[in-house]
Amino acid sequence: MRYIPHTPEEVRDMLAVCGVSSIEDLFRTIPKALRCRGDLNLPKALDERALLDHAQDLSGTNAVGPQSRSFLGGGVYRHYIPQAVEDIVRRSEFLTPYTPYQPEVAQGTLQTIFEFQTMVSEIFGMPVANASTYDGSTSLAESLLMGLRIGKKRKKLLIPANVHPEYREVARTLLNGFGDSLVSIPYTPSGTIDRAALGDYLNDALAACVIGYPNFFGIVEDVSDIVAKVHQAGGLVLTTTPEPLSLGLFSPPGEWGADIATGEGQSLGLAPSFGGPLVGLFAAREEFLRQMPGRLCGMTTDTKGRRGFVLTLSTREQHIRREKATSNICTNQALCATQMTVYLSLLGKEGFKKLALLNWQRTEYARKKLAAVSGVSLPFCGTHFNEFVLTTHQPADIVLQKLSER
Repeated sequence: MRYIPHTPEEVRDMLAVCGVSSIEDLFRTIPKALRCRGDLNLPKALDERALLDHAQDLSGTNAVGPQSRSFLGGGVYRHYIPQAVEDIVRRSEFLTPYTPYQPEVAQGTLQTIFEFQTMVSEIFGMPVANASTYDGSTSLAESLLMGLRIGKKRKKLLIPANVHPEYREVARTLLNGFGDSLVSIPYTPSGTIDRAALGDYLNDALAACVIGYPNFFGIVEDVSDIVAKVHQAGGLVLTTTPEPLSLGLFSPPGEWGADIATGEGQSLGLAPSFGGPLVGLFAAREEFLRQMPGRLCGMTTDTKGRRGFVLTLSTREQHIRREKATSNICTNQALCATQMTVYLSLLGKEGFKKLALLNWQRTEYARKKLAAVSGVSLPFCGTHFNEFVLTTHQPADIVLQKLSER
């Protein structure tokens, strides 16, 4: 039985709204020579057992060893995940993306979300956190929209060019209706925020300034002077952290004056999985609680004094009038947030700090070894975490080969 959700009348109405007369017209921008005419050149269908055997054969052709290691980074990392994390998360109680609206049947899920929020608050050093967003990029974009709501008549949003380029692109897309609100601030030859360029916007039009911590180049920058100047101008300080493990070693944003802290939690227990799904982190100062996107889970007591967990704040369009909603984030990455929570629970506070230190030490070791390879230079100095920039006139595989020989 085929599942065709739309009637011919509904299809006709939708085509009319699009301004075309047929479904074929929707593809008229694609040259005819590039369109598929006829059936795809696919082999015969296999039964389940044969398909699994075929997939197993294909996996055997994958390269295994140093040549298969990935150094792409850029906000998605392949870290070791204890098998216990997978075993716990794959239990039927956890293995669901279901949104727990009914507290009477979802106490376990709600408690897990509450614990997730608590851990995010502790990592960022902020008093409140939400139940997550889609990923690090949407968290940053949502923080910028939140900055506009808080700033009211202030409309300028500063985002340095050393912030993750994909995060900046998502922000430009989601803030498309705000004209020239987004202003790009260049970075210096050392990879840090250009203070001189920033100074031109420290006035009563400034709503918020973003700081990458660490930035896209892996640099952990001392930004105390920027925080002071932005606050003096009446603006908010927003941070984005593609690798929150760094906060096990360096001071969290809440300690040095950030107003809203966002990040990506993928490295904390989630496999890359071809780039997703991910889990966005979002925390803020308590006074901005009602401006936060998504939803928050809280702990309370029932009429008999027993502890219980409920959704306390969900200022999104599913729960209130659309014009009053703070966000169109319709759900959170519940299963991904659960997996991160399990991973951090097994790692513990001391384990989190030790793992951060280990990552930093190995990053420094790799930087020193690569700097000694002929034809390779490090354009940026300063403190790095997990990532750094290389300049080389040789192919990457040759550089890695030389490194392995040292």
